[in-house]
Amino acid sequence: MHHRQRIQAVVLGASWGGIEASIKVLERLPANLPVPVFLAQHLRVSTENRLPKVLGQKVEIDVVSPEDKTDICPSRVFVAPPGYHMLVEDNAQVGLAMYWPVHYSRPSIDELFFSAGHVYGEGTLAVLLTGANEDGAAGIEYIARRGGVTVAQNPQTAEAPVMPQSAIDTGCVQHVLDVERIGDFIVEQVFGLTQ
Repeated sequence: MHHRQRIQAVVLGASWGGIEASIKVLERLPANLPVPVFLAQHLRVSTENRLPKVLGQKVEIDVVSPEDKTDICPSRVFVAPPGYHMLVEDNAQVGLAMYWPVHYSRPSIDELFFSAGHVYGEGTLAVLLTGANEDGAAGIEYIARRGGVTVAQNPQTAEAPVMPQSAIDTGCVQHVLDVERIGDFIVEQVFGLTQ
């Protein structure tokens, strides 16, 4: 009997085309998902922080934009505010940081993935969606090395295939799925429905 380790957190990264892709993933998640979800979506810094509201109108699970030192809790999607790196901290809080952009992006997917992989280790489930640069590939590699579960959107179904493809090219993506399938996969992994 293969023992499946229990998922403790889900991290999502997306860029170009990512808002539509994120909705397709998040709308499959139940309101009572027993783990936190973190989303880093590349946005122009000048944009108002409307993404949590946009997502919140389409999905059942609670969607928030955290402030620095917000406590992490299950059944909630934490969306990185534009212009900040969102980090998972050891004390079960969200950290927001304004240091240099990574891959020209703040929030950076890599920075979120590194911090989550550090805290949750093999309990991390990382998903990289559509995007036009390589942000997230190094983070996927790190989470895979820590024993976590790694997923990339099928580049053929991505509005911008570069981001998921660059993660796949690391050799560290365990599951390549069409975007419509990813939400159900997360639910199966979190609730331990797979053998």
